[in-house]
Amino acid sequence: MQTRQIPKSEWPAFLDRFSRQHAGWLVRLEIFNPDFGAQVEETGLSLEGLTDERNESEGNTITIMAGNEPDDHVTHSITNPTEVSVEQTDEGADAALSIKSADGTTALLSFRAAVLPETVDAVMA
Repeated sequence: MQTRQIPKSEWPAFLDRFSRQHAGWLVRLEIFNPDFGAQVEETGLSLEGLTDERNESEGNTITIMAGNEPDDHVTHSITNPTEVSVEQTDEGADAALSIKSADGTTALLSFRAAVLPETVDAVMA
């Protein structure tokens, strides 16, 4: 596995592309907090998308949305993110996305299976 850090100037375009490539993929969302340790927020929901909203006065917020049913939907926001990185297999398939915030909390979004997007047919979970 290799980890690639995404430059902050590329976050909006990267997250948009990442969202389109992996829409509908089953994900696991874990939150790592220095005070509370690791917590699984959700597992087995389909990825709906990620956004990077920038605000001059309040900083930016990256939002992760998973689950396409009203009863089964999670939205997790990372305020003041400082780092975005993607973990890839040796073949180049995305395995996980990590977003670290200024307070040291890290959101880790991982896939049930790491495969190259071009090898996935249009079947969604």
